[in-house]
Amino acid sequence: MTAATSRKDEEQRDLTPAEAKASRKRSFRLLGELISPVKGQFALMALMVVVAQLAVVAGPAIIAWGIDNGIPALMEGNSIPALQAAALHIACALIGGALTFGYVRQSVVVGQRMLLALRRRVFRFTQRQDLEFHERYTSGRIVSRQTSDMEALRELLDAGVNVMVGAFLSMVFTIVLIVAMDPITGLVMLLMLIPCVALTVWFQKRSSVEYRAIRTHSARLIVHFVEAMAGIRAVQAFRKEGRNQKRFDTLASDYRNASLRSIQVFGTYQPLLRVLANVTIAAVLVVGGFRVLSGDLQVGVLVALVLYSRRFFQPVDEIANFYNAFQSAVAALEKIANLLAEQPHVKESATPTPLPASDGQIDFERVSFRYTADGPLVLKPLDLHIPAGQTVALVGQTGAGKSTIAKLISRFYDATDGRVALDGVDLKDLSMQDLTRNIVMVTQEAYLFSGTVADNIALGKPGASREEIEAAARAIGADEFIEKLPYGYDTDVSKRGGRVSAGQRQLISFARAFLADPRVLILDEATSSLDIPSERMVQEGLTKLLGQRTSLIIAHRLTTVMIADRVLVVHGGEVVEDGSPTELVAAGGRFAALYRAWQDSM
Repeated sequence: MTAATSRKDEEQRDLTPAEAKASRKRSFRLLGELISPVKGQFALMALMVVVAQLAVVAGPAIIAWGIDNGIPALMEGNSIPALQAAALHIACALIGGALTFGYVRQSVVVGQRMLLALRRRVFRFTQRQDLEFHERYTSGRIVSRQTSDMEALRELLDAGVNVMVGAFLSMVFTIVLIVAMDPITGLVMLLMLIPCVALTVWFQKRSSVEYRAIRTHSARLIVHFVEAMAGIRAVQAFRKEGRNQKRFDTLASDYRNASLRSIQVFGTYQPLLRVLANVTIAAVLVVGGFRVLSGDLQVGVLVALVLYSRRFFQPVDEIANFYNAFQSAVAALEKIANLLAEQPHVKESATPTPLPASDGQIDFERVSFRYTADGPLVLKPLDLHIPAGQTVALVGQTGAGKSTIAKLISRFYDATDGRVALDGVDLKDLSMQDLTRNIVMVTQEAYLFSGTVADNIALGKPGASREEIEAAARAIGADEFIEKLPYGYDTDVSKRGGRVSAGQRQLISFARAFLADPRVLILDEATSSLDIPSERMVQEGLTKLLGQRTSLIIAHRLTTVMIADRVLVVHGGEVVEDGSPTELVAAGGRFAALYRAWQDSM
């Protein structure tokens, strides 16, 4: 089982209570970190919410006063109390409206500020992670964290204060005023709250499960779509469209079913809540009506109590409508918090040893490596000394351990045991800046970014002049085809280098690496995409430039290997032959067999 597969299985399984508790704790901690820079603005919003809700809730009480005091005074010819009630009601409406606009707008501004900080943090985090993380954490899941999960959080932050806080305060203020105006009606309301609370608790438990399932199925759907589209060439080459479609149909059906279940839960909760609300209003009206007839209650107070009873259940309905977005946001926050809790295996030293300029000497001291803790040993204890300036070729069968040695030198991974050193300094003790300045790897996958040819070459040395860029291209023989492009070095290569051939992409990546001028250059199957004419051009560039730096060449083509000072034959995670190409051919071992086969093919 691969690391990626085990990670996917881990994500799909149900969390234990302890894991769920730890996940929630991480979510709250992340939320606190996001709120901390804007806590002053949150305090201002809280004040605005309190005053706005007080102004809104005061409306029915003012109406009650106007009915019970203003109308009798008006009948006696005194219009002042009625006008006062009207003016006060309008003033409260204006204050409540203005403050509501203020805190709703402020919540959107603050929410977007928090989201911007979180997006930047997630992007920085994923870029800093080691190769093991990216091989284990599929690109689709990272896309899901930055898209659908961020969108779920946006809905919460944009409307959360208005609905969750404002609605809650409205309920609290309403019930307080009801009890203050008439304790008997307040008792009726409190009794009717019992089934309402029971129904809400049931809804919260069921909807929490269903909305978490929606987020999970949504993430799986995005992962599958991204992977299918990213690997479309392989999909079409191996006629995998049917299997992909079947898998997509299953995932889409799971997402639809989860959505239907959540709608069913909500469709049960909201009608029952409204039935309870209407029954409560009827009970208040009946009890209050009899008390008005008996003279224990004024008509205006009864009108206010009915309005308050109706108003009390409006926030509950708003919260119920918003609860799906709230659950989605909570699940999204947990996923993002769990992502940010990932610990890289390759960590930068807190007190790095400075190495601004290296000679390029590499040493392996009893180095062994396995990709997972319980996986096989892919590199057995190895002692290896590569002097500065030496060109070393690694040959051997696929899976022998050649690329593992290169990845350890580049510190894409850390050795399981032993020590890899550059100029006597353990790679673990170097800063990432010094490491990347001195060691550069060119892989078989020559990745070009959107932009011009010159932009892609300049990645090797940010701020390089046009003359330096063109000189690097000439050094490895890339200038000839670049100058034939529509706009030369200013030609846009399109996404992932779609406007140039595989061999041309590799030449551009060579120019990028040579411009970086590292002390250690690693070529991992870097000539495999080149045709024979292009390879001959590159060989001329390699011959000129490799001799000036420590170079490690991994290649199956012996035309590249034969220019090396030294050849290491790797087999079964061990170096079984070590010597110059001429010495190993004469020795008659594994390399000699490869050489004879190459000669025969020529």
